[in-house]
Amino acid sequence: MLTKIIAQSKIDHFAKWFDRADHIVIVSHVSPDGDAIGSSLGLWHFLESQGKDAHVIVPNAFPDFLKWMPGSKDILLYDRYTEFADKLIARADVICCLDFNALSRIDKLAPSVEAAQGRKILIDHHLNPDDFCRITISHPEISSTSELVFRLICRMGYFEDLSKEAAECIYTGMMTDTGGFTYNSNNQEIYFIISELLSKGIDKDAIYRKVYNTYSESRMRLMGYILYSKLRVYKDCNAAMISLSAEEQSRFDYIKGDSEGFVNIPLSIKNVRLSCFLREDTEKAMIKVSLRSVGDFPCNKLAAEFFNGGGHLNASGGEFWGTMQDAERLFETALEKYKPLLAAKK
Repeated sequence: MLTKIIAQSKIDHFAKWFDRADHIVIVSHVSPDGDAIGSSLGLWHFLESQGKDAHVIVPNAFPDFLKWMPGSKDILLYDRYTEFADKLIARADVICCLDFNALSRIDKLAPSVEAAQGRKILIDHHLNPDDFCRITISHPEISSTSELVFRLICRMGYFEDLSKEAAECIYTGMMTDTGGFTYNSNNQEIYFIISELLSKGIDKDAIYRKVYNTYSESRMRLMGYILYSKLRVYKDCNAAMISLSAEEQSRFDYIKGDSEGFVNIPLSIKNVRLSCFLREDTEKAMIKVSLRSVGDFPCNKLAAEFFNGGGHLNASGGEFWGTMQDAERLFETALEKYKPLLAAKK
């Protein structure tokens, strides 16, 4: 059995909306990852099974290794189909905001969602949600938004209606947002949920292969280059950093998703407790910052203090507006501040 984490009043409130709604739109954050796509498609499949007119809209493209997911071809990219997406959002009875905590996280989608008259619900697991939805289901202690979607559907009494396709999407979101269940995944209820998803006929081993073992040759060559030429290890701080410029991305025929998981690699080095990946955004003049940690080191605090970001204890991110060299120096400044905590024996 699952703990009733979501308040019953919020379940009942959304259930009333659900019963009355004909048109529902699901939106998620810019540069959507596995949890954003998994939770959105998981909910979409469920809504479709109940006869609802539902659409998933995301700000921009998502990685190729997620395009095997059932329903992915029906996802609407806002930067390509803006006018049509705006019409769908404007007529929606309910707008489900998944896997983000502030309107700024959906980029150019934000004004349309904010102006929409439809009722809005937030389902998310990031800290400090903004107050822009009538129903806010926010649980940072939960491993993924996909897990929250599963819990919501079950609490509404629709587990039996959950299809194999929906289960595949939800499992993918849970798996990717925990690094293949290697962090933020010690809650035993996660594995109860997995067993329930398996009962729907999903093949979790095949899902793992589709997500993690279908990368391009250029990604493998890029990974080798990164590890050989760009890895810096700060032994006195038990930390590591890798960086990737726009020029280097072009040299290796970079496509969205090619650097997915790079930030985790340095954590395989003995004694490394914090890993930082800096990637120059090819669309904006800024540096994307990804942080991962092990144990109790709060990389989310470092992200918030130095990179205008946040996230979870062991997985967080941010951004830096400036040159790669300045971003690297700022990370090294952050290491000096957090050195006592990082260097402490664990």
